[in-house]
Amino acid sequence: MDESSGVGVLDKAAMVLAALESGPMTLAGLVQSTGLARPTAHRLAVALEHHRLVGRDLQGRFILGPRLAELAAAAGEDRLLVTAGPILSRLRDITGESAQLFRRQGDARVCVAAAERPSGLRDSILVGSQLSMSAGSAAQVLLAWEEPERIQRGLAHANFSAVALTAVRRRGWAQSVAEREPGVASVSAPVRSPGGKVIAAVSVSGPIERLTRQPGRLHAAAVMAAAERLSEVLRRTGADE
Repeated sequence: MDESSGVGVLDKAAMVLAALESGPMTLAGLVQSTGLARPTAHRLAVALEHHRLVGRDLQGRFILGPRLAELAAAAGEDRLLVTAGPILSRLRDITGESAQLFRRQGDARVCVAAAERPSGLRDSILVGSQLSMSAGSAAQVLLAWEEPERIQRGLAHANFSAVALTAVRRRGWAQSVAEREPGVASVSAPVRSPGGKVIAAVSVSGPIERLTRQPGRLHAAAVMAAAERLSEVLRRTGADE
């Protein structure tokens, strides 16, 4: 190792986390990237998974875990998460529906913050939940502004089309109706870094009975306003997430 701390197991665990920074990896990929023996790489990855520092994507590959985002927020280093709580709470109060913030992580999207509707029928998505990038309005938003090649790959197994993503880019928000889960509708809008890159999606979700089959008509304006407030915080602080 180039910079040994003198505590071998910690150095090796750090190698695993550093390798996963580039994206999802199979066990074989971890072995190749870190140079660790296969049993060692597996043991460390599983131990880190136990502590939520490592997770798994929908294909079972290792990815960075939600605990890292929580620690960053606690340290005050992740301005997006630090600010998201009150903005999502206000969005929930305005719309009467549960609000979430999603980030893309490999082939999945992860809920990194949420404000639940306090009572009644609701769409509950726990912080740390990994959802598919193939369905839902947040998935549409997180994919719509990607590079063309990545969009094409993402559309291969998606429940939405290239035409739908074109509409998302044109109007600045996405909606879905029973796309991710029967009976559930949602509306999402992009959060952008100071450089203009889409780094997250703000969403509201709930039963179709309340959101109707055109949920964007009800809540697109409020969701876009919340996403813009988060983007403005990043611009103001220069936090290029």
